[in-house]
Amino acid sequence: MGVRLSEADIARLVAEPKRLCADPKRLALRPKRGHEERDLALAGASGSQFRLILRRSRLNPLDFSVILAYRLPDSSRLFRLRRYNGRSHEHRNRLEGTRFYDFHIHYATERYQDLGAREDAYAESADTFSTLEAARELLFAECGVLRPENDQLSLFEG
Repeated sequence: MGVRLSEADIARLVAEPKRLCADPKRLALRPKRGHEERDLALAGASGSQFRLILRRSRLNPLDFSVILAYRLPDSSRLFRLRRYNGRSHEHRNRLEGTRFYDFHIHYATERYQDLGAREDAYAESADTFSTLEAARELLFAECGVLRPENDQLSLFEG
């Protein structure tokens, strides 16, 4: 099954302060096969390596993802800690038997890893964002992403 992270490991990684790149322009999405995307490295305060992945469909602005992934040590594999998704598809939580069609946040969990599912297969409906930019800001706030000192991010929204 590969690497398995405990709930405590997941919580520690989510809480670890992460430094955003010094140049906010680097958050601008770039065209890529029918969607726009950006993938940036984040350095954790304890030495952990993370990736911030932003993706949005060119055809449907509600089809987006903002992902915080942990780069497993001595590996190129990414472990998705959180994923903030747009309202573009129905989500089903297999263990809980729940379904919904809404903006939602995926959480890495031990129980879904034990099931053999993707680590972030569990999700909860969210009314705290409705755009990629708002989802990104929520991820920053909830997952310890620190901004550069002279942040000009608002100049580069969209």
